[in-house]
Order: sequence, then structure tokens, then C-alpha cells
Amino acid sequence: MAQKLSGYHRALDLFEGIVGGVPHDRWSSPSPCAGWSARDVTGHVIGGQYAIIAMATGEEAPDAGTEPGRFAAGDALLAWRTARKECDAALTPEALRRPIAFGGLGELPLGDFLGGYVLEPLVHAWDLARATGQPDRLDPDLVHHAFATAQVVAADLRADGRLGPPLTPPPGATEQTRLLSFLGREPGTA
Repeated sequence: MAQKLSGYHRALDLFEGIVGGVPHDRWSSPSPCAGWSARDVTGHVIGGQYAIIAMATGEEAPDAGTEPGRFAAGDALLAWRTARKECDAALTPEALRRPIAFGGLGELPLGDFLGGYVLEPLVHAWDLARATGQPDRLDPDLVHHAFATAQVVAADLRADGRLGPPLTPPPGATEQTRLLSFLGREPGTA
């Protein structure tokens, strides 16, 4: 199972590095996510860790999309590291085998879900980097993996209003730019 989760952990590591690099005066900076600040983006991903804990335990997941900054109040890096540590502890072998609902595709084991759960922390790492003036170049292998996931889940996310319409990338765009454009983000040069 550890091999299946290597991309997931690499995406979380990337996100953590960007959280750790946010200048103290940039937490209220607007992000590419409409209406969300850098703190909101961070809180959303932190809330996602608590949602994964809920999947692992069968409890009700918190709403990570409404007022997400509450998850990153105070020391956002400490809040992130705490949530990540708690999530890692919840991912027991039994929890990773636990079947979870995956939209219209039925159920799959939590471990398989997390094996594909690169898109969320990866793209929000880009959002946070953009909001806070950090380098926004993403790991190409993770981008490739995330793009495959995006093509599976985008229709449902757009139907729910959680993802904007796709944009047309410029000719010769990198895979990162194509992914971001597909997700409705204005990537500039990537």
C-alpha cells in the first residue's frame, strides 16, 4: 500500500513546502480560487485531511469548502502539520481497505482513492504559490497523474459548481499549463 500512496505523500510534501514558505504578510492575499485568500486555500486542504480521517473512520466529514480559513487559523503551518499527522495516524491498514463512495463510479477502497488523491493538494499548492509569490512549478510526474484524475472527476465537480469551465491553453503549452487550463485556472506561463 505504501507504493500506492507515494504520489499522495509527495503531493502533501509539496503542499507543506509551500505552506512553510508563505510570508507572514501574505496570508490574506487573494488566490486563484475566487473569493478565497491564501489562508482559505490552506484551510481547505487542511479540511481535506480531516475529511480523509472521516472516510477512514466512517464519521461525517467536515465542510472544508465553507469558511475554510477556520482550519488554518493562527499558525497555518502548525495546523497543517497537526492535521496531516492525525490523518496519517488514521490510515491504518484496515482503514485503507475501507470501501468509500466515489461519486457515480461506485465504491472503492480508501487506499485506492488516496492513490489518486494527488489532484487536490497539487493544484492547491499551485494556488497557494500563486497567491503568495512563490515559485509555482509543479512536479511533472504528479501533474501527469493529476491530469488523468482531473479528466475523471471534472464533470462532477463542474456540475456541483466546484470547478469552473475549462480554458483553452496556448499552443505548445506544458502539461502543467494544460492541466491548470482544464481546471479553469489562468496559468500564465508554466
